[in-house]
Amino acid sequence: MVRTFRDRRIELLRSRRIRQEKFDAGLRPDFLSETAEIRSGTWTVSPPPKDLLDRRVEITGPPERKMMINALNSGARVFMADFEDSSTPTWDNMLNGQVNVRDAIRRDLTLRRDGKSYAINDEIATLVIRPRGWHLPERHVQVDGRPAAASLVDFGLVFFHNAREALDRGTAPYFYLPKLENHHEARLWNDVFCHAQEVLGVPRGSIKATVLIETITAAFEMDEILYELREHSAGLNAGRWDYIFSVAKKFNADPAFVLPDRSDVTMTVPFMRAYTELMVATCHKRSAHAIGGMAAFIPNRRDPEVTAQALTKVKEDKRREANDGCDGTWVAHPDLVTVAEIEFNAILGQGLNQVDRQRPDVRVTGDDLLSVDETGGQITRAGLETNVYVGLRYLASWLSGSGAAAIHNLMEDAATAEISRAQIWQWIRHSRALEDGTTVTTALVRSTIDAQMAIIAEDLGSETFDALPFDEARAVFEEVALSSEFIEFLTLPAYELLD
Repeated sequence: MVRTFRDRRIELLRSRRIRQEKFDAGLRPDFLSETAEIRSGTWTVSPPPKDLLDRRVEITGPPERKMMINALNSGARVFMADFEDSSTPTWDNMLNGQVNVRDAIRRDLTLRRDGKSYAINDEIATLVIRPRGWHLPERHVQVDGRPAAASLVDFGLVFFHNAREALDRGTAPYFYLPKLENHHEARLWNDVFCHAQEVLGVPRGSIKATVLIETITAAFEMDEILYELREHSAGLNAGRWDYIFSVAKKFNADPAFVLPDRSDVTMTVPFMRAYTELMVATCHKRSAHAIGGMAAFIPNRRDPEVTAQALTKVKEDKRREANDGCDGTWVAHPDLVTVAEIEFNAILGQGLNQVDRQRPDVRVTGDDLLSVDETGGQITRAGLETNVYVGLRYLASWLSGSGAAAIHNLMEDAATAEISRAQIWQWIRHSRALEDGTTVTTALVRSTIDAQMAIIAEDLGSETFDALPFDEARAVFEEVALSSEFIEFLTLPAYELLD
């Protein structure tokens, strides 16, 4: 499989770089004239299987054994086992994840730890797998002396070992596809699916895949992405954090796209609202599910006031998604499953989804998708400090093998660290000032890093701080936040530091 698709993957990654050069020169994306017939056509995707009809609450997390058991037992309709942004791609993590997926599909996922026993229930969430993105290598798998594509390693192992078993048990191989930038990358995935099904004698169309719309370029090609995968499509998902990062990355040279504090870039600002409204309208026009974004809050039993305030925001967020027409939503913690479910139950009632709810009122233009300058908000010293603190804490966790990190009552993954460093890079590049008038410079960021390292050491305690790779985390963070050229993904230089 690697040999079959290697050259096309390399060419698509080269196309990304060429397009980035055009963006750097001032080009802006638009809806494609050459695919106008696809957008105006009356086609639909293939119907969903019965265990993907109701997706009102989906929970996500790395394929770690205990976390998988808890997620599968959480009451969510779907669990996404994530080999991507919430996993550090150590070889142990990736292989253990494969073992855990294999056991989950065979209903043999158990664990004894610290004198306690854990096992999955008779009724569990539908299992969906997110492989790594097209850009990542897997250096532990060499084909013809070259690292294999991590996406093909993750997908190939899951499919080879589990496709037949899943079908025999009344389900099928289900996937989430991350970081797609255009419909050509969706076409490659579709061809991979067709090839894998043919080689193993699995009925064509058995695979179902939901695409994360988490790049600004993919937002202009949602119809086309669904069309390319129409035989295998299970809809689209609003990958909000990576989407914000993508905006900063793609238009890093343009001062009109400089973002304010991350806390000001909510789902209700104009450019984010346009993207989610268009996603729902596009999906339902094509009889596909539209899944809302992540609620990353982790309830803090020691601070009921903070928890109450955060849960109010989560409820508002999920209520808005359900009212907009989303068929489901994401949560990061089992305690949020019921919170989200209540909001979706209020809209769905006895229905399994609201795919039949059309949104002819949605009229989103290319300018709407690019209206970052209407975001409002400001750049503050507190925002800078938060970006540095979260970036360092997350990278230290990632480098120590844990790609999902609880920081300030939020479950953070790589997308958060990407936003943090991308904003800092923008603020330096375009000489933006903080609310107190101080210009953001490399020197200011370095001094902020010094101060935040001391605060982290105090927060964690010296023993924990010394046990984590904060020197390496700082080096990576400075490389991706302070470099003269924008580095595409922080996980690429960070991956070089893993065993």
